[in-house]
Amino acid sequence: MITFLIGVAILIGGYFTYGKFVEHVFGPDDRKTPALENPDGVDRLVLPHWKNTLIQLLNIAGIGPVIGVILGIKFGAIVFILLPIGNVFGGAVHDYFSGMISMRNNGYNVPALSRKFLGKGPSKVVMALISVALILVGAVFTNTPAQLINTPILVGQPTPTIFWIAVAAIFAYYFISTFFPIDKVIGRIYPIFGALLILASVAILIGIVPHLNVLDEFCLSDIGSNFTKHPAHQPIIPMLFVTIACGIISGFHSTQSPLVARTEKSERLGRQTFYGMMIIEGLIGMIWAAGGMFIYHQMPELLTGASGVKVLSELVSTVIPFAPISIMVVIGVIVLAITSGDTSLRSLRLTIAELFNLDQKDPKKRLALTVPMFAICLGIIFWSNLNPEGFNVLWNYFSWSNQLMAVCSLCVTVVYLRSKKKNYLIGLIPCMFMSFICFDYIFWVSPTNMKGAPLGFGLDYNTAIVIALICAIALGFLLCVRGKILSKMEGFDPDKWDYSIDEKNNYKAK
Repeated sequence: MITFLIGVAILIGGYFTYGKFVEHVFGPDDRKTPALENPDGVDRLVLPHWKNTLIQLLNIAGIGPVIGVILGIKFGAIVFILLPIGNVFGGAVHDYFSGMISMRNNGYNVPALSRKFLGKGPSKVVMALISVALILVGAVFTNTPAQLINTPILVGQPTPTIFWIAVAAIFAYYFISTFFPIDKVIGRIYPIFGALLILASVAILIGIVPHLNVLDEFCLSDIGSNFTKHPAHQPIIPMLFVTIACGIISGFHSTQSPLVARTEKSERLGRQTFYGMMIIEGLIGMIWAAGGMFIYHQMPELLTGASGVKVLSELVSTVIPFAPISIMVVIGVIVLAITSGDTSLRSLRLTIAELFNLDQKDPKKRLALTVPMFAICLGIIFWSNLNPEGFNVLWNYFSWSNQLMAVCSLCVTVVYLRSKKKNYLIGLIPCMFMSFICFDYIFWVSPTNMKGAPLGFGLDYNTAIVIALICAIALGFLLCVRGKILSKMEGFDPDKWDYSIDEKNNYKAK
């Protein structure tokens, strides 16, 4: 219990200390935001601050801080320390700059920003990675809530028919929320979803409080248990940081922060909206991690083979035996997934529109982008459920691509800060660490090295670590060089979007 409480204290204290420092480095001021300077009535419009914070929380808090940490706590009590430290120094920094750099640049997404800060070539890679990742997010965040609906807690006797009806209903909502202006659907329905989320989180916290004394404590020997603590002998590096993802750092958040950056009325609200909501997500993750550790103590058989949805169902029914409340908690988790899936596809629409300079005020142009996206996503959903191993493969690649998105966003952050001659280390350190994790994962992972894993290079573990470390250092060096070059370019303004200058790429050295 002591380790758990220390982790909670790190999260809360981090918001009031390191969060203030990060805000100071960025330097928010009173300039006009995209909603005031360039309103379009669809995506760039002012929403009340309380709605923006709620939308941001619901957008970023998908199933990662619930099912992800339930699976991640298998690595032991070290999660109670690594989660909050990673959240404060990595995830919250990532989310804050994703939102604030976008706000300074007319609300543009990471692929467009990467063209400005990283160059045309790298931006094409970023665009491809993020497009694929957002499609996978849409598929995963349709599949998982449909599985949660099709559980004994809600339907009594799960059947494939109920699952596919749930998929159809969720998908229909996704289409509506992606196509219509943000204030017409998301702005109106999210307060209801937010209430469910808060009630569900409070309920599960009350349910596990009596069991906090059974939680394991972190000890220094856990650091050396890289291959022994996890029941399947998965190594902490890189698997813990890929499994938990959303609670520590998540690239998906960088696709969501610009949505809210387009609807804020003041930059000075950014720390609450972006940094603060990531801290809240970390607290949600800590609660579910504690619940996961408790249920594994109660039912050790769940440690091997049981899906995250199965473990969640057992946890809720055990700590909250009163049926109406347990139903509400499961619905709250379903809301977490749905409110990330809808905005992932909306973000993809906007990203493609920015790439091809398509005006999204025209409903026909929005429809022309929305229909193909949904067709691809639906095809992935069908494949992943018809193939027995399909969803596991889908989840593994989703997790890795999610962290790659975080690296892309942090690359933009490093170059942005370096070009302004500000403290770029606050972005460089998490950027290099997460790039190391991503490189290590893809170099090491394979069905041979880890049962059920997707295809990777399958290198020896130590070899993969060395190569990943070299790649991460090289990336950090190149980012610093790029930022220094931009700082000396005449006409380059990190805080102003000028598409014509970016398109011509004709900056002149001072």
